[in-house]
Amino acid sequence: MMAGVRPRMTTRELAIWRSLLDTTAELQRVLGARLQQESGLSPADYRVLLALHEADGRRLRSSELAASIDWERSRLSHHLRRMEGRGLVRRDDCATDNRGAEISFTQDGADMFRRATAPHLRAVKKHFADALTPEQFEALADILHALRKTRGGAA
Repeated sequence: MMAGVRPRMTTRELAIWRSLLDTTAELQRVLGARLQQESGLSPADYRVLLALHEADGRRLRSSELAASIDWERSRLSHHLRRMEGRGLVRRDDCATDNRGAEISFTQDGADMFRRATAPHLRAVKKHFADALTPEQFEALADILHALRKTRGGAA
C-alpha cells in the first residue's frame, strides 16, 4: 500500500461521492429535459452535433466521432442511423479510406443545433453556473484536473 493511502473511504467521503453522483444525474436530467422540450434534440443528439460543430471542417470520421464523445462504435452507429433518418446528419464515404465514413451536419442539423445552443447554454447557466461563485469554479476546475490526472486522461 502507498504511503498516505487509507484502505477505505470515510463515511463523509462516501456521502460526498454519492452527492456528486446524485447532483450530476439531476443536472443531466433537468438539462436534458429542457433541451428536448425547447429544441427537439436529445442530449445524445446534441452531443453528436456539438462534436461535429467543434471538428475541423465540421466533419469527423465515425471512429473519431465515437472516440471524441466516448461512445462504443456500435452505439454511435445506431444513433447516427436515427439522426440520419431525421435529416440531421449525413454519412459520406471517406476519401482516404473506403472502409470508413465521414459524418457531417445536414443543413437541417446545423440549423437545429444553432437554434438549440442559446437556450441550452441559458439553462446550463441557470442550473449550474449561477449556483457557483468564481472561487468555487476555480476549485471545481482544480478538482476535475486532479481526477483526470489520476486516470491518466488529458489534464
